Amino acid sequence: MRTAVVSEPGADFELVERDVPEPGPNAVRVAVDACGICHSDEQVKAGTNPAVTYPRVPGHEVAGHVDAVGEAVTEWSVGDRVGVGWHGGHCFTCEPCRRGDFRQCENDEITGLTFDGGYAEYMTAPAEALAAMPDSLDAAAAAPLLCAGVTTYNALRNSDARAGDLVAVQGVGGLGHLGVQYAHAAGFETVAISRTSEKEALATELGADHFVDASETDPAERLRDLGGADVVLATAPSSAAISSIVDGIGADGSVVVVGVPGEPIEVSAAQLVGTRGGVEGWASGHALDSEETLSFSSLRDITPEIETYGLDEVETAYQRMMNNDARFRAVLEP
Repeated sequence: MRTAVVSEPGADFELVERDVPEPGPNAVRVAVDACGICHSDEQVKAGTNPAVTYPRVPGHEVAGHVDAVGEAVTEWSVGDRVGVGWHGGHCFTCEPCRRGDFRQCENDEITGLTFDGGYAEYMTAPAEALAAMPDSLDAAAAAPLLCAGVTTYNALRNSDARAGDLVAVQGVGGLGHLGVQYAHAAGFETVAISRTSEKEALATELGADHFVDASETDPAERLRDLGGADVVLATAPSSAAISSIVDGIGADGSVVVVGVPGEPIEVSAAQLVGTRGGVEGWASGHALDSEETLSFSSLRDITPEIETYGLDEVETAYQRMMNNDARFRAVLEP
């Protein structure tokens, strides 16, 4: 099989021929139909995560089908359509796992980071890391839902917002363009916030009820004019942009950060006290969360905007993602 390998931190991708891997007794081999390229893959490419060992095949937005199962696996069969996301398995024995909080497993595996991921024609993964994928979803369109999709969908559905509440999505990019769709489909009064005025038409098409051009208007002031946001989903990884939106939450409102900036977020304690508000974070989800994201996306026809590339174009695709040139998700089709 062909794989795209990072041999050491900072190295270019190498296309390498490898033997097709055999799944262990509790693992599944997945034939990769598509794999999204995510900004988190930089942790492998640049070597910024100490958990990475090399050589490593990145990729944690994997859409494919089961090609073989380990001898102890009973819940999956050859031919099943599946997805594999960031959460690549859990230990079942640590305290969070015993409470059923698998995403917080103290010994979790990370797809494409602690074991080889989807920049390849085949990969193996622990059986508990797989999510069933509806037949109605195209593999290339489904791949980004295994990270960008589950992150935004899961963050919104675990917030305190209810149908009819004012929910703002800060940023209309790789995460935000999905967040707007999920917010609209959930019945929220949806506000899209961007510093790019040209995105207004797209935001409206995706379901936004209001558009705020943050380059021309104070977004927090505009949200207060609308009554104050119950939830702001912060998807653009800019500390300044996130800090500027906090004053726009209403009573008991919250800013939920899913796009992680490199610098600290500045907030006014007085404003948080005055609104009983908060700033919190959310990180993707486990396999069942991914499965439910895929099902909801199929039900409500929610799809990402993607660019597709062959495995031999991996360096180009990765750089377009890193340079924010891709609209909006880059996907490999091995």
